[in-house]
Amino acid sequence: MEREYKDYYEDCLNKGLEYQDFIATVLLKELGIPLSSLNSKKYQYEVGENLQGIEIKFDDMYKKTGNLYIEVKEKADPKNNSYATSGIFRNDNTWLYIIGDYENIFIFGKSHLQLMYKSSNYREVTTATSVGFLIGNEEAKKYALKYINYKE
Repeated sequence: MEREYKDYYEDCLNKGLEYQDFIATVLLKELGIPLSSLNSKKYQYEVGENLQGIEIKFDDMYKKTGNLYIEVKEKADPKNNSYATSGIFRNDNTWLYIIGDYENIFIFGKSHLQLMYKSSNYREVTTATSVGFLIGNEEAKKYALKYINYKE
């Protein structure tokens, strides 16, 4: 069981890193924004994911469900009893939050996502390692600062 979770975690991490690279190319090509990623744990914890303050999340269930999953708490190991604040409530330099898949890219203001969560108008979902809420496709398009439908 423990090995299966480590494999799953490693797979998710690799998918997320590949998606960040993809988004870096899209941001430069579509919006002229170069991304300066911070790769060490030290700088990611002290500053954030990148110098621009953009959190990037790959939602590989979006196409199947039509919902975006916005994380608010996490735990590294499902055996832990408590969750730590994360995602849109993490205390770092993030002010923009990009989430989606390789075709649908949503750019939100972090503070707006926090307000959406606090409104309690969205379904909260708890998994073995995270807590978050769901935003449906049409509402995501309505509230995103920018929606990019990207086809290479």
